[in-house]
Amino acid sequence: MACGVLPAVDKHLCSFQRWLPGHLADIADPEHAKTIRLFATWHVLPGLRARAERSHITPSIRRFASEQIKYATAFLQWLGERNTTLASCGQVDIDAWFAENAEHARTRLRGFLNWAMQGRYSRRSLAIPAMKISRRPALSEDERLTALGRLLTDTEIPMRLRVAGVIVLLYAQPLSRVVRLTIDDVIRDGDGVLLRLGEPPSPVPAPVAALLLEHITNRGNMNTATNPASRWLFPGRRTGQPLGPNHLSALLNKVGIPIAAARGAAIRQQLLELPAPVVADALGYHDKTTSRLRNETGGTWSRYAPGDHARSPTGWVPRGTSEVGGPPVPRA
Repeated sequence: MACGVLPAVDKHLCSFQRWLPGHLADIADPEHAKTIRLFATWHVLPGLRARAERSHITPSIRRFASEQIKYATAFLQWLGERNTTLASCGQVDIDAWFAENAEHARTRLRGFLNWAMQGRYSRRSLAIPAMKISRRPALSEDERLTALGRLLTDTEIPMRLRVAGVIVLLYAQPLSRVVRLTIDDVIRDGDGVLLRLGEPPSPVPAPVAALLLEHITNRGNMNTATNPASRWLFPGRRTGQPLGPNHLSALLNKVGIPIAAARGAAIRQQLLELPAPVVADALGYHDKTTSRLRNETGGTWSRYAPGDHARSPTGWVPRGTSEVGGPPVPRA
């Protein structure tokens, strides 16, 4: 695929397609296997293919897809033990299963239940309990700054971990997006350096810029036959592939950088300093996400109107200017 001999296919999509037949073969009940095959064919796989065409499939998305299949299979088996089928499943059965299982399992089964009701494989009147959203606590601002300082100064930490950790702590980027950065996303603007995460590119502070440029000069996994001209900011060992986000997360955790808590602290600080629409555009977040996080942090930008503030409506005159267009009059 890297040489263009074969068409490019997402490796996680291929992995799921190889795993699925084996799972279906292990299902003892033929009707259960038929239902799971339909669910995988018409719900799970189309979602994965759409994601692969739009951007790329992360390891967490691949894992979620297989867990949807596993929990749907377990649910059908559980119904069978109660002498019930998917078609005859009632609200009492749904409530009992949700009461017996943790939130992780409930989240994985939700897609299957919605698909079954929409496709009339089960009663359409079933009510699925609301999903509970739990978030890990973020680092405090002091903890975030301490972690930043250590990554900038501790030469015992591998360079790629220092750079990746700084990007998370400064710009609240998920590692799945960090590993997809290329050296072309690092822009030299005169004496300054910009990092393209959204639009416009974000300025990089001088100490971080020096670290980033040093890392580009000495990137790892470049002295192999598979990556002689890699453009990835964090090249992986496989041909044409960046470093895996799960592997990078494990390495950062080992050096004391908890990724989820670090991202939470970084986005919270950004939203306390800037309007949510500005943060969304610059860091590549959805505006609804930044608005929700801004409200949770107690931000005060609710009256901010996004758009081009350099333009003024036709005929508008700033307060304090003279009628003949003279310079602004100083206000006391």
